[in-house]
Amino acid sequence: MNFSSQNITYQETGFFSKIVLDYISGNDLLKPFYQHAVSIDGIKAAIEERKKYSTNRKVLVDVLQKQYAEIILTAKQTFNLQQLSNQNCFTITTAHQPNIFTGHLYFIYKILHTVKLAEEYKKALPENNFVPVYYMGSEDADLEELGHVFINGEKHQWQTQQTGAVGRMKVDKALVKLVDNIAGQVLIYPFGASIIAVIKDCYKEGVTIEQATFKLVNELFKEYGVLIILPDNAALKRLFIPVVEKELTATFSHAEVAATVAAFPAAYKVQASGRELNLFYLTDNSRERIIVENSQFQIPNSKLQFSKQEIISELINHPERFSANVILRPVFQEMILPNIAFIGGGGEIAYWLELKKVFEEVGVPYPVLVLRNSFLIIEKNHQALLDKLNFTVADLFKTEEQLMNQLVKRESGLQLSLKNEMQTLEGFYTTLQHTATAIDSSLQKHTAALQTQALKKITALEKKMLKAEKKKFEAQQRQLQKLKIVLFPHNNLQERIENFIPFYAKWGDDFIKALYENSLALEQQFIILEEL
Repeated sequence: MNFSSQNITYQETGFFSKIVLDYISGNDLLKPFYQHAVSIDGIKAAIEERKKYSTNRKVLVDVLQKQYAEIILTAKQTFNLQQLSNQNCFTITTAHQPNIFTGHLYFIYKILHTVKLAEEYKKALPENNFVPVYYMGSEDADLEELGHVFINGEKHQWQTQQTGAVGRMKVDKALVKLVDNIAGQVLIYPFGASIIAVIKDCYKEGVTIEQATFKLVNELFKEYGVLIILPDNAALKRLFIPVVEKELTATFSHAEVAATVAAFPAAYKVQASGRELNLFYLTDNSRERIIVENSQFQIPNSKLQFSKQEIISELINHPERFSANVILRPVFQEMILPNIAFIGGGGEIAYWLELKKVFEEVGVPYPVLVLRNSFLIIEKNHQALLDKLNFTVADLFKTEEQLMNQLVKRESGLQLSLKNEMQTLEGFYTTLQHTATAIDSSLQKHTAALQTQALKKITALEKKMLKAEKKKFEAQQRQLQKLKIVLFPHNNLQERIENFIPFYAKWGDDFIKALYENSLALEQQFIILEEL
């Protein structure tokens, strides 16, 4: 299966926030809020900073070896795991929660971006090695967000009574049935049976969501050398004890984020302000905030409470019971990995920009922030319809109304614009104004008001003419609506709604390969992938 690609700017899509667009353009307003530029020079600087920080590579490698104990590693994975013990080896990381069946398409794009960056950095800096890493945010408890997928526009929701961290939840009969429902939609495709078989092999009843996601992601990306880190681990969290203790005793992160938010340019919306204490208490079926009242550390929805001495003792004895929230999770990630670049979506970049002072306070290196790759996938039949309607791929990012206006004005043989008439009318009122004000200057406002009213009526007439003519193009409008629904489901980007399964079912491994081959490194552009 062959594909071609073209790139457009993120600004041209109309789907990205001001803060993201300004970040990738290097706007001076945001420069105080990050450490390194998105460039090879930025990477070099990040490497030098990372060399000054002592990452416990032995613990990291030991944990990874245990996590992969029952997995047969590929040659690239074996090489990457071995290299992590060396001081000249660094990671390129993306992070995401264990959405069922990987969730949205961009999950796939993020991981492939780490692969592409690792390869590009190796070419530019051959004296170093770079390992692509997927950090699984398995402690997230938002089942509403993580427990559904869209398959060809249809939403499939996992209905379960389980609570707590989603990664610790187990595959139940309801989730197994959900796979069967999805199978009914994709078995008609050439590779439908093979991808459903993979999904069923990963999501077996009784397996945790963390382990199911681990197995699926490994199956999809093992040939690319991707390593998966499961941070919900006592040995890794033991490395995080100094930061957790500092947070429990000094609630330092809230103050640092508050200072950053206060200094943040007013033009941007604050993404994540955090809480006074940015930690959760984690058990097998709950993840609750730790709050402080009357000098006692309390766990809501439980009878647990600790004195300061008791909670520090709990931390030393059971570090796995402490879970960082959105403010401290990035610090944990950067402590346990020899990381130099983090790949994230627009929302992630926005909240990372609020965390620089938190990193500085605990002396952890701040990585290069890279906006993840974005794709729009256009199949042959979509391209054929696009050609029939005489639109370019870039046109698709306009609204349906804009496209219909463009089509009708282009295809209609009638005059639909009253621009010339408006110019004539403006000339008439200019002359009228001179005539009237020569008699009485107070009539100037009256004639100007008449002109405004007349132009409004002409503009309204023009809209009615266009609306009437549109009725002759109802067939094209239905075709355009169909195209927009498929490529921009729920008036959003395809990658933010749809799941990878239907695409893999159609094209198999060629789908992942095409995404990999057309992924960018540091170019920071939107990719349109067209099936040939």
